[in-house]
This record gives sequence, structure tokens and C-alpha cells, in this order.
Amino acid sequence: MNALHEYIMNQVDVGIHAIDEEGKTIIYNKKMREIEAMDTHDVLHKNVLDVFMFQENQNSTLVRALQHGKETVNVKQTYFNNKGTEITTINHTFPFSVDDQIQGAVEIAKDVTKIERLMRSSTRKEDTRFTFESIIGKSDAIQEVIELSKRATRTSSYVLVVGETGTGKELFAQSIHNGSARAAAPYISQNCAALPDNLIEGLLFGTTKGAFTGAIDSAGLFEQAEGGTLLLDEINSMNVHLQAKLLRALQEKKVKRIGGTKEIPVDVRIIATINEDPIDAIANDHLRKDLYYRLGVVTIFIPPLRERPDDIPLLIEQFTAKYNALFQMNVLGVEPEVLDAFYAYHWPGNVRELEHVIEASMNLLLDEEWIEYNHLPYHFRNKSTGQDPTASSSRLASFLSSDEEGTTHLKDQLEKFEQYYIEHYLHKNNFSVSKTAKQLGLSRQSLQYRLKKVGITSKTE
Repeated sequence: MNALHEYIMNQVDVGIHAIDEEGKTIIYNKKMREIEAMDTHDVLHKNVLDVFMFQENQNSTLVRALQHGKETVNVKQTYFNNKGTEITTINHTFPFSVDDQIQGAVEIAKDVTKIERLMRSSTRKEDTRFTFESIIGKSDAIQEVIELSKRATRTSSYVLVVGETGTGKELFAQSIHNGSARAAAPYISQNCAALPDNLIEGLLFGTTKGAFTGAIDSAGLFEQAEGGTLLLDEINSMNVHLQAKLLRALQEKKVKRIGGTKEIPVDVRIIATINEDPIDAIANDHLRKDLYYRLGVVTIFIPPLRERPDDIPLLIEQFTAKYNALFQMNVLGVEPEVLDAFYAYHWPGNVRELEHVIEASMNLLLDEEWIEYNHLPYHFRNKSTGQDPTASSSRLASFLSSDEEGTTHLKDQLEKFEQYYIEHYLHKNNFSVSKTAKQLGLSRQSLQYRLKKVGITSKTE
């Protein structure tokens, strides 16, 4: 029975903390451990006042229930765990008695730490450094999207930006804001997948004093973005019931704080992003159809990188320049075989993945000026090989096609490849034996021997 009791206590999605008549913890469930970031042995059988610290003029709601025998409902409490981390909860606390004698107290807690920190912060002014000039690409696919986005700067209509992860949706959102008449007003972004629904609602619309015990009047993001732009990232992650409240706010251009009765007019341009096809999102109940029609007055579809391969060289140039400045390096670009691999790759992570590959590759360079295939991160080479099983066959066919004698003997082919490989890097290093030897991982003497063996004459250094 004790095992069943413990199992049930750990399955509920609220924190439960009980103390005995001496103030020592006797029940401390899994959710409470998560809320307070504490281990069981740090709390169980210890006096609650010895474990937790409380703000000045505040007492533990548990201890208050034990001492005064009074039940409290929806009381906000801010306190600190044994590591000094601030925690804020909404508590329902009550004493329990046996024969009219108080034997302890129980607390049921909901975590509101995140929303409390967010609400406490003042109006957020985000870094909006991106403009249309920041968007790299000459392909027709990306230029068409840029042109459409520029036209959207002339009005205050809502915009829906559709694109796979890593295509640069927020870059377009910032560019539209900075190119519009709202550029001097706030630009605020919120990822709808980052917080649970109960936090998102208060964050968007604000709270009113009295919504729950301890709640204060606090402006939501709609009010904070007054006159400017509010970006709702990954709108398809928002609960559909909350989407209905959002739709009402968009249609009436008014918001009502949680616990309040007053409707507050707001002048905010909404830009929303979605990382799946809107039709699929509607079919899968990720997006309300009526909200889609309201948001999609202007709909911008950002093409994935695999549909704009002509932009890959420009993006490589941009990212190598960026990390040259950060790493104090002088990388000139990528070798042709790397570029071929990039063209053949599917790029599920899009432009963001390409940037990460360039950054990871440059971390492996010493004094080389070009990114070679062996510099690419292992996970990319592994995925790239799996993505194109004919790649190795194509490289082999290319090499064999240059073999006029057409011999199939492995020894002969290896010798021919060694000659080709050495000549390639000698030419690249302006026939410097020392530089070529270093790049090939050979001693100078060993390279001299191989040059003589394959019949290559090097320039005198």
C-alpha cells in the first residue's frame, strides 16, 4: 500500500509537501522536487525553516497553517532553495488534525517561477539588427521572397512567415519591422513553444491584481509592444484554445488582462511564424483555420536551402568571413569536393545547419586556408554519405575516367592516385615541398622520396 501511495503521489502534476507537528517534512513528491530543484534527502525529515529561506516579512505558508490552523487558497509565495535559487509558487495550504489536535500541514503548489520573472521585467527591447541587406542570396527563389517582404513593410497588416527550421524566419520578421513605419517602436518576440499555456496566456495579455493572491498589475507583451511589432514564433505550438483568445484580441485590437474586466486597446502589428505547411497544421489541429485566415493576410513562404543551391557559395563566403573575424583566422573558402558535397546534401537544418558546419570545420583548421572534406564534422560526413550512396561511386568513376590505360590492378591504381593526390597539393602550395609535406602529414624527406618514386619534379625551395 505504501508503494501505491508513493506511486500516485509522484504521478500528479502538482507539488505536494507535507510537514508533521514539529515542522519536519514527511511527504515530498516528485513534482515538488522539480519545482524546487531539490533532492529528497535534502528535505525529507528536516525542518522546513532549516532548508528554505523566505523573503523579509514573509513566512512559510506551511508553517503558518501549522501554527494558526488556517487554510489558505491561491497564495503566492516567493522563497529560496538551499542553493539560493528563487522560486515562486501559488499554494493551497491547509492543516490536518486528529481529534481536534493539529498534527501537521499539507501544501499543494503550482510553479509560476518563470512567469513571475518575466512579468517582473520591464518592457523588452530586442536586438533588431537584421534588415533586408542582411539576407544573403541571389537565387530567384529568395529574391522573390525578399521583394514580397519589402512590399509588406508599407502596411500594418498581419504577416505569417512559413518556413522549415533554420531558414531564417525571424530574420525576415526583423527586416519587415525595421523597414516599416514602426521601426522606432518596440519589437518583441516570444517563442510559443518555450513556455506552457498557463504561462503564455499571462505573458501575452498581462495580469491584474487579485487574479490570484499576491498577483500584481502587470502589462503583457501586447501592451509592451504598443505601436510596434510582436513576433509570435512557432504559433502552431500554441494550444488551440489559447489561439481562440488570440484571435479575439487580433480582431478587436483589444486585450483583457487575466483577472481583469477592462478591455485595453492595443496598436500592435503581429508577425507569426510557423515551421510546417499551414494546411497540414490545420489538418493536424495545430492551427485554427480562422486564426490562419486572420494572420495570413500576407503569407511569406521561405524556401528551404535545398531549393536554392545557387546561394550556397554566397552563404559559405558570409559564414567564413564571420568566423574569420571571430576566430582571427584567414580561411579563404572550401575545396571543390566540399562544395560538391554541399550541393549534394539535403540540408534538413537549412541555412542554420550550413553555418554550424562551417563553424565546426573552422575549429579543426590549424594554418590551412581552405576547408577540406576531412575538416567537415563527422556527423555531417556520416549523414552526407548516407544521403547520397552514389557519391563514392561517382568519385571513383571520375578518377577512373582519367585513366587512359584502363588498368584495373589495385596496385597500379593506388600509384596513379598517389601521383594525382601529391600533384594536386603541390600545385595548391605553389610547389613548396615543406608546405605540402606538412599538409599531407608527411616528413619532408618522405615526400621527397614519394616525388621521386612517382616521377614528379619539384621546384627548388
